[in-house]
Parts: sequence; C-alpha cells; structure tokens
Amino acid sequence: MKQTCLSILAFVVLWFASSPDIDAAQSPPSSRGIPKSLPAHPGNVFIEGEDVVVPLPKSDARWSLVNYDGQALGEFTAQDGTGALGKRSVGFYRLRQAGSSNWISLGVLAPLRTPTPQTSPIAMDVAMAWFYPKEKMDAAASLCALAGVNCVRDRLSWPEMEPKRDEFSAPNKYDASASAQSQAGLQVLQVIHASPSWANKNGKRFPTDLRDAYRFYETMAKRWRGQVIAFEPWNEADIPMFGGHTGAEMAALQKAAYLGLKAGNPDIVACLNVFAMHNTNQLADLHENEAWPYFDTYNLHHYESFDRFPKLYADHRAVSAGRPLWVSECSVPVKWAGDEKLKEPTDADLRVQAERVAKTFACSLYEGSAATYYFLLPHYVEGQTQFGIVRPDLTPRPAFVALAAVGRLLADAKPLGRLKSDDATVRAFLFRARPDGKEVEVLVAWATNGAASLGLSVPPTTGFDHLGRVREMKNELQLSIAPQFALFPKGSAQKLILTPPPPAPARLTGEPSPMVLQALWAEDKTDLKLSAYRMSAGPQKISVFAYNFSKRNARGKLQLTAPPGWKLDAPENVELAPMERREFHLTSDAPPSVTTPLELKVSGDFGSAGKPVLSIQVLGAP
Repeated sequence: MKQTCLSILAFVVLWFASSPDIDAAQSPPSSRGIPKSLPAHPGNVFIEGEDVVVPLPKSDARWSLVNYDGQALGEFTAQDGTGALGKRSVGFYRLRQAGSSNWISLGVLAPLRTPTPQTSPIAMDVAMAWFYPKEKMDAAASLCALAGVNCVRDRLSWPEMEPKRDEFSAPNKYDASASAQSQAGLQVLQVIHASPSWANKNGKRFPTDLRDAYRFYETMAKRWRGQVIAFEPWNEADIPMFGGHTGAEMAALQKAAYLGLKAGNPDIVACLNVFAMHNTNQLADLHENEAWPYFDTYNLHHYESFDRFPKLYADHRAVSAGRPLWVSECSVPVKWAGDEKLKEPTDADLRVQAERVAKTFACSLYEGSAATYYFLLPHYVEGQTQFGIVRPDLTPRPAFVALAAVGRLLADAKPLGRLKSDDATVRAFLFRARPDGKEVEVLVAWATNGAASLGLSVPPTTGFDHLGRVREMKNELQLSIAPQFALFPKGSAQKLILTPPPPAPARLTGEPSPMVLQALWAEDKTDLKLSAYRMSAGPQKISVFAYNFSKRNARGKLQLTAPPGWKLDAPENVELAPMERREFHLTSDAPPSVTTPLELKVSGDFGSAGKPVLSIQVLGAP
C-alpha cells in the first residue's frame, strides 16, 4: 500500500499547544450534533435501546442468535423478510442458519451522549469515493459518525478530476463523497497517488512540471472549501508502488503543492505527502531540503507490530520539525481463509482483529500522534490480507464494534503516560479523555502473553471490555490479550507511577518561499534505499528547475556547495517572471569513485521572495 524533564501535564500541554487542532482549518458546513441512526439501519448497526430488526431471506428457516462470546441467545424465524430481535445490549452478534457456514452480523453501539469533539484523534480511512457508489455513501458516513470517528480519509484521482490540463471535470463521485462525509459532520482528508498522462507519461511519478501540481491543488482547495479540511499531496511516494521518489523529490513536490493549496484556501491543512516507510535516508533527505515550512502536519503510515512503534515514531519525530504527527494509515491486519468469494477471516482471527483496534490507537497516541486513521473501514483485500472492518454489505465485523468503543471512550484523548509494571508482559497506557463529554482519565491495558495482574493505587469508577461492554473492575485488573478500558476521576494520574510519553521535538521556524528549486533525474539512476542519485565520473550536467510561484518578478543569486574535490558551476544570477519555470544546469566534475552519498546543495537568496534550498545526495555509478 510514514527531545528537559517536564511534568506529565506540562509536556502534554506543550505538545498540543504547538499543534493546530484537527479542526483548526474549518468546521464542516453543517454543525456537528449527536449522530442518530438512519431509519434503515444500514449495516445492521443499532444504538443500545433501539429495537433490533434486521432483514432476513424470506423462508421458514430458523436462525440462531449468537453473541461475540459464542453464547446462543435464542432462535428466530423471519417474519415478512425481517427478524425482530428485541432490544440488545452493546456488542457484536451473528445470526446463523442451520446447515450454513455463512452468517449475518449486527452490531449494537453505546449511544454518544455529546457530539464527538472536533479535536478528537480518532480517525478512519474510508476511501469512500473508491469503495462505495453514491447510493451507499450516506450509509457509510453514518456508520463512521455513530462510531465516534472525528476525521475520515478519502481517495481522489487527479487523472479523472483533470483529464486535460486546466480542464476540470463536472461534479462527480469525488464531489459526492466529500459532500456525504462533511454533511455527516466528519472532517475529510483527501489524497492522490498518480499523475495524469499529460503531466507525466509515467503516472506513478510526480508531474515533471511542478506548476501542474500547484494549479491542481489551488483548484481543488477552492472547489472543496468548507467540505475537505486537509490534503496529502501524494500517497506513499517513497515506495516504488507510488513512484519511488527520493526525499529531495518529495520535498520539491511538497513545496509546490503547499503553495497551491494555500493559494486556493489559506485555511486548508496542508499535510506532508505521506511516508509509507521509515527509511532514515529518505527522511533525512527530505529534512535537508528544508521542507518543514511547507507542511502543517507530518504524515506517516505503518503496519508494524506494537513493540516496534517506539523506534518507528522516534525516526519520524526526528525530522517532523515539531509539527503534529498524523498517522493517516495504520493497523496490524489479519488474513482471510476459506471461501474465496467471501474472503472472511476465521472466527479466531476476527477476534484478533477486534482486539488490535484499541491497542493500535493506544500505542499510536502514546507515541505522539495527534490524529490516527485506522485502515480500513471497507472490505478490502491485498493478497491473503483482509483489512476491512465491515463486510461488502456494510454489516460489521467485531472490529467495527471495537472501533466504536475507542471512538467513545478515547474521545479527545491526550496521552498522560504508560503505567510502570514489574511484569514485562503488561501494556497499560493512560489518557486524559472526554467520553460522553466528561473529562476523565482512561486506562487502556492488556497482557501480551496469556494473563497478568495489574495492581492500581486508585480504583476505577467503571470499566469496559474492548467492545465497549460494561465490566466490573477493582484495584487489581486481571489482564488478557484482549484490551480493556478502566475509567478514573480527573487527577488520578498523580497517584499512578507513569512513564511520560516521548516529548515533542522543538518546533523549527521558517517561512515558505514562493521560489522553489527542483532537480530532475532519470529514475533508473536513483538509489531509493540511499535516497541518492548515481553519477558517472567526469564532467556532466544536472538539470535543475527554478520556479516563481509568486505574483511578482523575482531576482536572486544562487550559492553552490559541493564536497571537497568536486567542481560545481551554475549561473550566479536568476530572474523569473510570475509562474515562470526556468531550467539551468549544474555542471559537475565528479571524482571517479563515490561509494557513500555526498551532498550537492543549491541555496538561493531572492530577498523578500525568500531563500529556497535544494539538497541532493549523489553517488558514483555502481
């Protein structure tokens, strides 16, 4: 498909005070209220207290209702194509028909007592425009709102939206998707991953002329103002599937896209074009190109095991320039088995999938994520891996009910710390949160291997399992691999022994310049692992393009920096008209053998128009 000792409270405040709220750009056009079930209850999802009535095939067959724990709750016969199951408590249920291995699922969620906070970090990748036809969009958006999701991530096709340069499509499914989600009170993040053929014959790669990206994002930011609050200019550009770009290339696109987005809507959240990996060479390459004034959030993806989160997040925080982290894809998925048409995980793996939801959010938020987007709502398969938490007909898998527990109980969660334990198998993270609008402290805890006990110096006021079902809890929690939530009064953190979350890095300052520098390099001469370009020995020319994205003429000087022993020449003075792109060449005389990446740097000084930077890493030919 990427740091002075402070009190816990002080550094949590510092981290989030330096981070724009998720809703800092703008609120959805309709005010967010408490979501209500749609009349048809799409996906057989109900709110506790509602009468559960689900559609069933018309037949005389008897159906048995089974809960998440496999307990039989009674038998039912379809009446006029429906099954009336009465009122049910929070949980996941299945209707099974004798002699059939298939099943019909339904979910009962706890009601949200107050609107989901617009600063809540609980988010979901929905990819609505790709997975759902227009007639299903309102239903899918409703499920997200009922689950307490704050933000959703969608997918946009640049080739479909702008089939010819400067010719944009009429209203289409992407507009319908943006409207459906924003009208449900959800905050929408958009992303693309391909160029139109007219912008680059290799559609996986960035447009060769960055003015095309600028104009596209300017137009889309205007078109969806009030509906889409944020854009990622590209999806996972650091891996070959989506172009395989160096950090320098990602920085150049980021600068043009940021300037275009802000020209179209100054209030838009311009995210970093997101990393799939944490290849430290690519991360450092992007950082050396001083891209940080050009992203409001630092975006990353991961699908790694929970105990690898600390290293992964540390690598990204190191180059985040103190911007808030948005994890716009993450999960630890399961495999499907059995019927190839259904692509359904086994019952055991459905439980594993559900148990991993709260763990994913707890570990991610502890490491500093300001918004974590779980991947993925729709039924979606890659090979043998099933990512989706709902089935093709929108009926839930247990993980969807688990997501709703997270959405309510970790609403507006901010990390306070990790409980210390002598038992190495214990994982326990404490958050300040606002379930049902009341500020409390919420512990998410589990054991990595079998069972464990966790003694608490403060008794929980109430507890819930990973599906949001009420559970009695005492001063000593009996943990298993399934996570549980324990709620405490505000201020309880002072009575618990905690390891504070990693502190946010210092926020680097800098103003974006409308002057952008870009190096174009043959893809087959790129060493992606090292985020470097291979050069043959002897004199050669490196194509560099200068752009002026301002409305005024710009004149400036270039300063070149090369390693000892290299000769590097380029024009000293550069002048550009508004929106002009001008090519010049760096003439380099490389030593015959370079086995470790070395930096060639171009620094510009255009007075009030700013000081653009281009840094490229170079190697000798293999």
